Amino acid sequence: MVSSDERRFEVLRAIVADYVQHQEPVASKAIVDRHNLGVSSATVRNDMASLEEDGYITQPHTSAGRIPTDKGYRLFVDRLSEVKPLSSAERKAIQSFLEGAIDLDDVMRRSVRLLAQLTRQVAVIQYPTLTTSTVRHVELVTITPARLMLVLITDSGRVDQRMVDLGDVVTDESVARLRTLVNSALAGRKLTDAAAKVAELPEGAPKELRDAVVRIATVLVESLVEHPEERLVLGGTANLTRNAADFPNSLRQVLEALEEQVVVLKLLAATADPGTITVRIGEENEAAEMRSTSVVSIGYGTRATLLGGMGVVGPTRMDYPSNIAAVRAVANYVGEILGQ
Repeated sequence: MVSSDERRFEVLRAIVADYVQHQEPVASKAIVDRHNLGVSSATVRNDMASLEEDGYITQPHTSAGRIPTDKGYRLFVDRLSEVKPLSSAERKAIQSFLEGAIDLDDVMRRSVRLLAQLTRQVAVIQYPTLTTSTVRHVELVTITPARLMLVLITDSGRVDQRMVDLGDVVTDESVARLRTLVNSALAGRKLTDAAAKVAELPEGAPKELRDAVVRIATVLVESLVEHPEERLVLGGTANLTRNAADFPNSLRQVLEALEEQVVVLKLLAATADPGTITVRIGEENEAAEMRSTSVVSIGYGTRATLLGGMGVVGPTRMDYPSNIAAVRAVANYVGEILGQ
């Protein structure tokens, strides 16, 4: 026999499901009609009164029905035993769409677009953070005999290109020696340690290459230190306006807050390791402007390394099981692609 607590939770689950789907307060009659709970409408009414007393549901003043509160959504999310899995067609679509990406920027743009389409919320993804990246390779390409292009490639897929004016003509053989010198000092090092190594490069350089090494080192330090560490890509902002009724007084505030990178980075800050989903509901959001929203976020990366965070922002009245599944699936694929 189902305990009264279990039954009350089933009533709450029914209210959440109906309110998310129909956008209207839910009455006891609708629960009895739509959900096979096997109890009378009087029992459902009692359960609803008890849920309301405990703060899980509330009655909008003009309606006979009830809607979930932030506390009600929190209990619902905490007890999500089965997250609605994506269909194999959805998984294939995600995989082929992301595998078509040509570089890191393209992976970021595609991921955000895909996540916004799958969830119909605002999607946000953080570029891989530099603190965890390592130098994979530094390429030097001769543009003219006295000018090189320096290409810094990291393990997270970042590619940074800069010009180096050498002030003197260098041979192809010298360029090859410079390339070996730079890579033996930097390849495999964390970007945060690499800047210190670059500063030491001129000291150990052969006398005839020292001037060129100083110029390369100067450009390299800029490349390693000046990177905009916290870059974000946002997509699907129009999805918020489609749900304008969910933000009777605060839609403009939410849109303005999303334009501030600091606010969005804070939303993603809870993502501590790849694969762990964090759901912040309404009042749980630190920024006051975001308290009418829910944020579903996750860290993405390889098994060993967290590269960044991603997630979706929408009204508290969102389809949590579907959104959690979509965020998790896209993060898995992005981690795999960048891991390769």
